[in-house]
Amino acid sequence: MAVGSSNDFDLVVLGAGTGGYAAAFRASQLGLKVALVDEDKLGGTCLHRGCIPTKALLESAAFNERLRHAADFGLILGGETTFDYAKAAARRDMVVNRMWKGVQSLVRKYDVTWIAGRGRLDGAHKVRVSMTGEDGTRGGGGERTLNATDVILATGSRVKSLPGIEPDGTRIVTSDDVLRMDTLPASVIVIGAGAVGVEFASMYHDLGSTVTLLEYLPAIVPLEDRDVSKELERSFNRRGIKVITNARFDAASVKADDSGVRITVGPEGKEATEIAAEMLLVAAGRATNVEDVGLETTAAVVDRGIVKVDGHMRTAEPHLYAIGDIVGGLMLAHTAAHEGITAVHTIAGDPDVHPMDYMKQPRATYCRPEIASVGLTEQECEQRGLPTKIGKVPFQAIAKALIGGEYEGFAKVIANKETEETLGIHIIGPHATDLIAEASLAFTLEAVPWEIGLTTHAHPTLSEVLGETAMAVDGRSINF
Repeated sequence: MAVGSSNDFDLVVLGAGTGGYAAAFRASQLGLKVALVDEDKLGGTCLHRGCIPTKALLESAAFNERLRHAADFGLILGGETTFDYAKAAARRDMVVNRMWKGVQSLVRKYDVTWIAGRGRLDGAHKVRVSMTGEDGTRGGGGERTLNATDVILATGSRVKSLPGIEPDGTRIVTSDDVLRMDTLPASVIVIGAGAVGVEFASMYHDLGSTVTLLEYLPAIVPLEDRDVSKELERSFNRRGIKVITNARFDAASVKADDSGVRITVGPEGKEATEIAAEMLLVAAGRATNVEDVGLETTAAVVDRGIVKVDGHMRTAEPHLYAIGDIVGGLMLAHTAAHEGITAVHTIAGDPDVHPMDYMKQPRATYCRPEIASVGLTEQECEQRGLPTKIGKVPFQAIAKALIGGEYEGFAKVIANKETEETLGIHIIGPHATDLIAEASLAFTLEAVPWEIGLTTHAHPTLSEVLGETAMAVDGRSINF
């Protein structure tokens, strides 16, 4: 372990997003002397420009939508309700700031040394930090060199646009821009129907904006199970969101001025037409932050922006680990945290630490209806030639869903017909992102469907959908 000056640490974590701070806190719990370095705010993208502010806005949008159906529950409201986006944005910022203060308090609780500045590797055991000045000026505080026994690189990712489309922060925007705004566009075109795109499309529609959603591939949320993709597209169409899959357009056709944005687009092989909106949101994925972090001073391997690691998050450079978005894969905050904890237990010499198993990592998308999944999709099972048996139960069969007035969607359990192994669990419907926890636990414990189905699920609860679906794998669902 490192000893000596205040610049000597057992572990330096470069990047203070969810993965980075989770790693730092666990390392401290394991008795290591830890420094956590970032030029951005503690909490990173997820807390300040991603998961948390987005979900706060989605919660306001869902509440607004629910109020439209208040009379169905016997609640007669006086007059027509209106939505104040500026207040919703203020609540968004309040939630972020409260969570930020909470993470700051944990830094003190775990006695982690917080260093504000831009860190850069200088070999495997040294990090040079261009310190942030007292007035917040980047680089204004001089330079500090940190010596470490081990280093974890967790520098995350940033939004990216499409070639030929340049965001201006007003008419053509990214998710970062949206999360700084306190006004609501009357209409919006969303390019990209992955998790970010469908979340913002759903949110804007529920707040009253006219929404057009464009996806280059044949299905929206293309990484999800095909039944889930089809169900979400049907739901969006029913709600009035215009969805164009196989969308083709020339970036040169995108025109932005004071009146709004215009783009000429159409499904592949069909006539393109010009559509217009007040704002164009580009949700085209993220680029990893691997530039100018000193990786070239190490033996770590970077392939097309991805740092190559093994199952314990070790790079090709001894004592240098990498976690989070820069290692590719799922690019999810909770997965980054799990990677960080795996790395730290490996550093601490834990003989029982398991390598990362991404099959057991849950995915969650917070559009309406929500989507969550763990394991393989049906199409992935087919690609691998796995013999399957499938159970599928709609939320309409679940009393609590009917009581709550939200009963779109279904749960789907995929099992291996020969070994009984649970291969995939997929949910689209109310509170899917909460319900997936049981499925995630089932994968961790290697539970087979009949064990999930045999588990008593309280009645009436939404969780019954998983119990019923697990039993449906063998044709034994009680209520469907």
